[in-house]
Amino acid sequence: MTQPYDKISPAMQQAYYQRSPYNLVRIILGLPELFDAERGESVYTRAARDFNAWREQGVLVQEKDPCVFAYAQRFRVPGSSEVRERRGFIALGRLHEYAEQVVFRHEQTLSKPKSDRLNLLNATRAHFGQIFMLYSDPAGSVERVLYDGAGAADAEVTDEYDVLHRVWRVSDPAAIRLLAAAMADKKLIIADGHHRYETALSYAKEHAPADGAKIEHSANQLPQPAWPESAVMMTFVNMDAEGLVILPTHRVVHSLDRFDPVAFAVAAREFFQVEALGDDTAEAYIDLLKSQNGTAFLVVTRAGALLFQARPEAISAALAGVPERQRQLDLTQLHAVILDRLLGLDAEKVREQTNIRYLRDAGEAVDQVRRGEADVSFLTNPVSMEQLREVAFAGEVMPQKSTDFYPKLLSGLTIYALD
Repeated sequence: MTQPYDKISPAMQQAYYQRSPYNLVRIILGLPELFDAERGESVYTRAARDFNAWREQGVLVQEKDPCVFAYAQRFRVPGSSEVRERRGFIALGRLHEYAEQVVFRHEQTLSKPKSDRLNLLNATRAHFGQIFMLYSDPAGSVERVLYDGAGAADAEVTDEYDVLHRVWRVSDPAAIRLLAAAMADKKLIIADGHHRYETALSYAKEHAPADGAKIEHSANQLPQPAWPESAVMMTFVNMDAEGLVILPTHRVVHSLDRFDPVAFAVAAREFFQVEALGDDTAEAYIDLLKSQNGTAFLVVTRAGALLFQARPEAISAALAGVPERQRQLDLTQLHAVILDRLLGLDAEKVREQTNIRYLRDAGEAVDQVRRGEADVSFLTNPVSMEQLREVAFAGEVMPQKSTDFYPKLLSGLTIYALD
């Protein structure tokens, strides 16, 4: 098992390789230097070779009965002593176009990650990570189907962030039918996995039966995909439950031409109240930021730290063409007013990450400026679940890297092989 492919650093990649000859990193994020390109090898062909070999050798074993899997994660909330448990379940979910208004996105996607995941899917014909999906169930009825009376977990593992992951196999047909009925009318928001979802959707359309034929099954059978590619592996989590944690993702801007921190602070006063702060720790800055009402940012430059508090009328005038619910988002104001208007980083530069890095660690964001590795860092408050719900269900999207759901879903707990 591993963290999701896009959360695996080079150091983690090496560590996973050393941990086991059967670690999933060899399939989802292989080391390019291990392959002989002249012989036609690539990370994708090697991934397919390893996946097939592991199935033949019994390293990976196909379940004998149709299953879903209850999946719980117990963790300490970063930056606090609070312990929470997030509960959900892993199952196949039907793929829908966004226009059908069953599945909703909240972020834009990039072409490069989708191309990479499509190459892996083409080579292996399997899904190794789950799409993280949110549904609404204030009464918690879905969780009760899965967890009431649950005994010892069938598998458990503690990851490198000290998160305890536990999985229970659910193969009772009556329980699965009850679960499917409870989920039948749910609308879903993609929390994590936009690129993989859109890749799977494109792949499903490419492999749709030419004659429109679909697998037929009687009413007393368990739900099945219309054709294998028409579904993808998902982890479903109740957005109304207390286990959900969204962390902020801070912005670090670097390599600007002739950045003048004093002139920048002066220009920002058109849109924000600007208060100079003394040198302090990132933890102190975050605590100050949490205490603010309305939109606020903690800005760190080489000239010192500043607290930006939005001037509502000036922001409304600057974002007059932006929908109201978007206009209220801290990150919309950061991207549209500060990054674009004040620093000259338009949407294309932000999308291509020409001058911007995204960091979860506030301390590292501050230190990069203080070490001279960046021009300015912006510490932010997290997006709320209510904001995410409103924007997604309105069919709108937030700026890139708006949400960081913690903890991540492990890859390799279950695999959906299309063949």
